Amino acid sequence: MTCPVIDLAQQLIKRPSLSPDDAGCQAIMIARLKALGFTIEPMNFGDTQNFWAWRGEGKTLAFAGHTDVVPVGDESRWINPPFEPTIRDGMLFGRGAADMKGSLAAMVVAAERFVAANPHHRGRLAFLITSDEEANATYGTVKVVEALMARQERLDYCLVGEPSSTERVGDVVKNGRRGSMTANLHIHGVQGHVAYPHLADNPVHRALPALAELAATEWDQGNEFFPPTSMQIANVQAGTGSNNVIPGEFFVQFNFRFSTELTDELIKQRVQALLEKHQLRYTIEWKISGQPFLTARGELVDAVVRAVRHYSEISPKLETTGGTSDGRFIAQMGAQVVELGPVNATIHKINECVSAADLQLLSRMYQRIMDQLIA
Repeated sequence: MTCPVIDLAQQLIKRPSLSPDDAGCQAIMIARLKALGFTIEPMNFGDTQNFWAWRGEGKTLAFAGHTDVVPVGDESRWINPPFEPTIRDGMLFGRGAADMKGSLAAMVVAAERFVAANPHHRGRLAFLITSDEEANATYGTVKVVEALMARQERLDYCLVGEPSSTERVGDVVKNGRRGSMTANLHIHGVQGHVAYPHLADNPVHRALPALAELAATEWDQGNEFFPPTSMQIANVQAGTGSNNVIPGEFFVQFNFRFSTELTDELIKQRVQALLEKHQLRYTIEWKISGQPFLTARGELVDAVVRAVRHYSEISPKLETTGGTSDGRFIAQMGAQVVELGPVNATIHKINECVSAADLQLLSRMYQRIMDQLIA
């Protein structure tokens, strides 16, 4: 007996959609949604395929996700070719099985069942799908959100199908994410001969006390939903490669994952004050990848929690840990945003896989969330 969710997941996995190439995945989804009476609006930008689809009117529940996947790595180490989906011992193997073609299949099949049961549903059901979440994310969801906001498009609830679970499907739900901001710091010195340090100014020596203080700083203590803000030095670079030259420049790159207790401006001010205190000559450039967002208990979180409890008899933990997701863009529309997806143990790894039973369960959860919010 075939299973609609697994069949569709396998169709999508067969497409080698290395970011930002969609490789025909969205065409498969669009055909299924068109058959349900969805209006399809392609919203392609740059090298990225996106679409916005909707059915009905009123309060809007959108399902968001991405068709692109990360590179497969050493293909010879896979137990089966990464784009030839295979089920072994109840696990569906293939690149994208967990992140996140399995979720996409669960969403579409949930929509098919929901529309069959509720052809005249009272709210609006929508899909926001991109082919660039894993790479630069420049022309993906962020551009779609900008276009939707420019025309005052309504979005009340959004469920992102990122793999949020840790041990079993639904044990963890992400109701927010930390912000991410990177600093590229150049500390300026004077190059010279190591035998004549008085004629040079070593920027590494000058910077080390400041970096030690930066690493030891407590930025905040977090709050009920967020862990304390984390600062990590990611890259350092100095020197000419010669052992007798004092470098003239020292480059340091560090990243903040920050909670709603802080703003990006506050972080910048505190870092600048620290650098000034240590009397460094420097230039600094900042790049913000995403602002923190939080969806408090309300209609969406409650509907998700009830759906998980109904099908798995566990109460999900609400967490904001992990990296960023496209939820950070969608939250700017004022929507309640939650992430619920399969177990994330193998995402981005060799032999990525997901429980076939979990995907079927996930689809039922998605359908029950639709039932609660827009039936």
